[in-house]
Amino acid sequence: MEPNKEILKELVVYKMPYGKYKDWPISRLPESYLIWFRNQGFPKGKLGILLATMYEIKLNGLEGLLSPLENEKFNK
Repeated sequence: MEPNKEILKELVVYKMPYGKYKDWPISRLPESYLIWFRNQGFPKGKLGILLATMYEIKLNGLEGLLSPLENEKFNK
């Protein structure tokens, strides 16, 4: 199964709207922060989906899926 490229792109573009890491791209959030959300419960809606997806990506060591998208974003 191929990953959903739109969701992966959102992880690089969408920024955390609040908290300690406000304005950080979801893809750049520290693993410890994602674990905290996992333990507390992810928020509802799009933000929760993106945080849960990023948690799973980091948990499974799949950050490399985001590298091409981050390079594209940050090298424009």
